[in-house]
Order: sequence, then C-alpha cells, then structure tokens
Amino acid sequence: MTTTSWPLRRRRDPPVTTSRSGRHAGIVTLLLLVLAAVLTPTSSSAAGGTWWDPVARPAPDSQINVTGEPFKGTDSAGRVRGFVDAHNHIMSNEAFGGRLICGKAFSGKGIADALKDCPEHYPDGSLAVLDFITGGGDGRHDPDGWPTFADWPAHDSLTHQQNYYAWIERAWRGGQRVLVNDLVTNGVICSVYFFKDRGCDEMTSIRLQARLTYEMQDHVDAMYGGPGKGWFRIVTDSAQAREVIEQGKLAVVLGVETSEPFGCKMILDIAQCDRDDIDAGLDELYDLGVRSMFLCHKFDNALCGVRFDSGALGTAVNVGQFLSTGTFWRTEPCTGPQHDNPIGLAAAAPAAEEHLPAGVEVPSYDADARCNVRGLTGLGEYAVRGMMQRGMMLEIDHMSVKAAGRVLDLFESASYPGVLSSHSWTDLNWTERVYRLGGFTAQYMNGSEQFVTEAGRTERLRDAYGVGYGFGTDMNGVGGWPAPRGAGAPNPVTYPFRSTDGGSVLDRQTTGQRTWDLNTDGAAHYGLVPDWIEDIRRVGGGHVVDDLFRGAESYLTTWGATERHRPAVDLARGARATASSAEWNPFTSYAPARAVDGDRNTRWASDWTDPQWLRLDLGATHRVGRVTLDWERAYAGSYRVDVSADGTDWRTVWSTTTGDGGLDTAVFTPVEAREVRVVGLERGTGYGYSLHEVGVHAR
Repeated sequence: MTTTSWPLRRRRDPPVTTSRSGRHAGIVTLLLLVLAAVLTPTSSSAAGGTWWDPVARPAPDSQINVTGEPFKGTDSAGRVRGFVDAHNHIMSNEAFGGRLICGKAFSGKGIADALKDCPEHYPDGSLAVLDFITGGGDGRHDPDGWPTFADWPAHDSLTHQQNYYAWIERAWRGGQRVLVNDLVTNGVICSVYFFKDRGCDEMTSIRLQARLTYEMQDHVDAMYGGPGKGWFRIVTDSAQAREVIEQGKLAVVLGVETSEPFGCKMILDIAQCDRDDIDAGLDELYDLGVRSMFLCHKFDNALCGVRFDSGALGTAVNVGQFLSTGTFWRTEPCTGPQHDNPIGLAAAAPAAEEHLPAGVEVPSYDADARCNVRGLTGLGEYAVRGMMQRGMMLEIDHMSVKAAGRVLDLFESASYPGVLSSHSWTDLNWTERVYRLGGFTAQYMNGSEQFVTEAGRTERLRDAYGVGYGFGTDMNGVGGWPAPRGAGAPNPVTYPFRSTDGGSVLDRQTTGQRTWDLNTDGAAHYGLVPDWIEDIRRVGGGHVVDDLFRGAESYLTTWGATERHRPAVDLARGARATASSAEWNPFTSYAPARAVDGDRNTRWASDWTDPQWLRLDLGATHRVGRVTLDWERAYAGSYRVDVSADGTDWRTVWSTTTGDGGLDTAVFTPVEAREVRVVGLERGTGYGYSLHEVGVHAR
C-alpha cells in the first residue's frame, strides 16, 4: 500500500501526468442513478469448448474483451513466461474498518452488489471524506458503480474498487501469470477514519482477507465447473506456481503489508510484543499460505524503522506515527549513498494535524537529515531470522535505510536469496545487492514514460544478472495510478492490439455502460493493466516489455531458491580461538572463544591499540569461501582476512579500508585452509576491536 499526497485540485480539472506524489486529478459528478441487478449463472456463449472461458459466467457481468487462447507451457529453455504484479491489494476493501475502499472484488449476489459505493457516499459523495483529503475539492462524485460507472473506477479515485475479479481475468488473458495479493490494513487509519463497520485489529483483518481470497478462488472455480478448474489459483510453493503457469493460469501468492504485524507496535519506544508473539504470528501466517511480507509499513514499530513519506503526506503520516507510537520520526544525516525520503520542511497537513493533542506539533527537520535513526531492532532481527527458517521472502520496501541495510547484511551473511522490492519504495542503490543475493525487484505502476525512464536506470544490472523485471500496481492501495497521456499524445495505444505473446487480441474494456480507453482514462482499474503494458511498449520499445515478460521466471527463481536454502555449516563454531589480546573485565569475559560460541550476546574484545588479530583453528582442512563478522560498536575501519593451511604461511583473501561496523560478509574465491585470521589494521572508534560472532563457511 502506498498512500497518496493531497493536492488541492478540483475533480473536474483536465487530466495531467504528474509525479507519483502528485498524480491525483479527480472528477466532480452530476449524475444520481441507482440501478441494481441480481446476477444468476447462465450458460456462456463460449461454453462449448475453449478451456479459458467459463461454462457458467454470471449474467449480467463485466466483459473481458479479449479473444484468443492464453499461452501455456514454457519456452524452448524450459522457462515460464509472463508478467508479474508483485504488489496488489485485492481485498483491501475489508481493511481499515471496512469502509475506506468501497466495493468488492467479487460477490455471490453479482456485479451490482460487488461494484457499489459505500453507503455514506450516497447520494452525491459529499461525505466521501478520504476523496476530499486525497483529491482536493469537495470530494463529490456520482456514487453509482454498476452499470453506469460515471465517476469510478478512475485512475485518481483512491477509495473505489479496482480489483473486480473479471478485470483481473482480463489482465491474466493479457499475459500476466503471477499476482501477489498483499493482505493489508492499518490500525491507526482505521481508528481515525470516520466510517467503519468493524474493529481495527490488524491481524483480524489479515485473517479475513486471506479467507476471502480463497473464497474468490472458489467463486472462479464454480464458473469453470468445480474445484481446481478456474484460472485464479492460490499457490504456496514455487513448484506449484510453475505448474499453474505451465497450464496457462494465474498463480496467486499471498503476502502481508501491515504496520503492526503480530501486534508488534511500539509505544514510547517500548515494544508491545515479544519473541513468542513473533513465532506464533509467523506460524499462523505461514499456515494461512502467506509466503512474503513486510515487517514495517508507514509507522516505526517494534521491529524496524520506516522509510519516510515526503511533503504534506509525510506530515500526515508523521501524525499517524505519533498517534500509533507516541513519538514522531527522528532523523539524522545519512552515512552512505542510500537515503530515506525527505519528510519536507513546513509542509502542513491540517486535516491530519487536527487529530494531535492540544499543544502537540509536528517537529521540523533539517534538510540534510534524510535518514531515520531507527533501523532493525533486536526483535526485528529475530523476525527476519524466523522468516529465513520458514523459507519466506521479505519485502525491504518501506524499511528505513538502516533497517534495509541490516536485512541485506543478514541475508548476505547466510547467502539467503529471499529479498523483494516490489513497488519502488526503497533506494535504487540497493538494487545490485538484491540481485547479487538472487532477489527480485519490481517498479511501481508509474505512467509509461516514467516507468520506462526508471526501468532504464537498472537495465544494465538486469542484463548483467540475467533477470527479468516486475511491476507493482498497488491497486486498492490508496496510491494513485497512471493518468491518461491524452488522445493526442505521441504513440498512443491503438485498439485492438495483440498481447506480448502474440496469441490474444485485446479491445477496449467494457463493463456495464462504460468503456475505458487507456489513452483518455488512464489506468482506471486492473483490467487496463495489459493496455498500460502496451503503452509502455509504444513509449519505450519492446525491450522493456521483454524484461517484464521474463518477470514470472525471475520471481519464481527467487522463490524457489528461497525454499531450497539451507543454513551453511559454520566451520568456526567452537573452533580453537586465539587473539593478539583480550580486554580484561572483572565481571565478564571477552576471551577470543566468545566470538565463536554461537551466542550473539557474548563477544571478543581486544586492547585499544592497532593492529590486533583473532585467529581460528578449524581443526582440519576445509574449503573456505565466506567469512561473516558481526561487529559490536567497536569495529574495524580497515582490516583483512587471511587463511593458512599450516598456521605458518598466510595468504590474504579479502580486505577493506571502508569498514563501517554492523554485519560484514567477506566473499572470496574458495580456498583450502585450516586456519582463518582476522587482522584489524585501523580501528573505527577510539575503543579496540570487538566481534560478537565470526562465521566461516565453504561459500
């Protein structure tokens, strides 16, 4: 989920292509029409023989407007094909108290029941509070969905259903083969929003959304003749996903994006959860079928600090941070090329700030202090390791630079590939580290021109690592979607057009009395995803779309490698350790053996001079190619790693002069060695050298 900025622009302004934080134009409505129709299953006109058409689609219902058989199987190299939406929210109408996103993805009562507005939006949208906050003006709109759809769904309507099942079906028919359904909610937004029909407990909402996703699978199956026969297939492992895609169907993966997973909120810097809560929560989510998740989102919590929002939106979310945690964000200058978003200087958000207690104001921030002081906490690290033990993939989007950096350190130390960046909410400077691990990246569903530009910035890395690319639509995520480029724009989408694989033909999409055209309507709903991809091809050329079409294979490669990962044997555990010195303390030991005892709460510490060394005898000759060093605050700014077969002749295999502490992983061409030596050449602090743990691995 990505919340939007709040431009004060009336809803009848002409469409404008803007940046992501300001892309929300809107539409004032004059129509007031309430029509309802009860859907009953009837025979499809295509019931006679095509596997991709249902035998009993409800009628009336949305059109799909695609002809041709969906592609099946693999390419000549045995790779699956297809697009990946790595970040979507099919069921977020059930989140935030149940009345923030209006309409449903499906309904047994039919499309008239599914695609109707929230009760308070009738008769003219004057009580559509979030529409006013996010779109400016007065928020008024025609609330009727089916069959007129006069004002919604629209690319800039943030509170109306965009994921109706038939629109997802059109995206599948257009070449999409993986969809990540992130179960999402936010307890603070729920608590402050005026309208709700349920409680605000985040995990209760996550459970409901998971159940309804399975019910949507049943809903589609029923149209195709029974269990397992529909195109919408929830998968829980990569092999199952490959099988589904090879059948030509859509593999649906469950993820979680919430601000307080497992109840792990923080109040006045005090965690409201413990390790038992984390273990129970991870086990429950895994049993629900969840295979990827965020550990923090929008607000700092007991697990990690977040990447900020900017401008007025940043101020508004910072208010939510205070309401959730009792503290505002704290910033500091960044120490590397990565940075969090600037919060913004004196950017007011009155509608949000009025929720603060009397006398409390949002602080101002220095322009050069762009990083969150909060990183990955001890509980957060425990959760990361718990996800690794369960073979789950972790999303680093929304994590602060400090938190994301520590996650990547942890994954590198274990050669763990399960890292995702699904919708442009992390620093691009992390991209190569993600690819080096074997992870997967996707870009937010930006307008075609912006999408092509951002894709170009990382194209060299995709080519170097031989990976495909994804997109994250974030639909139903209150983020805003591509505005129309206009009928007079160069290289518009021309209808009908062929799918990327060449096997299907797509015309303008029609639901009820409304027909959408990407050129003039923008990406109004999920059924226009194939049109948006065609627009990318028109604007940027086939090579960008080719990278996207390889996305399914790359995503499943990351997932499969994550499932197959097993912790490497630590050759250093319990090894005989000696050192140049050990700091003396009458109350605790800092002996060399403390760095190889498997306990991260103990450590070896040296005298406060340069140079110093720690030497490990592995007891026998082993193949060695990776050494991990978990530094205490007293770290080495310059050091090297030496190996020896006999303890006499030493060879340097790795070195650095830019050490910054934390968790380092030295990877080098594997060699045969019995002894490993870490030589500190220059201290990074005024203290000595101090290591919690040193690990030695074959690779």
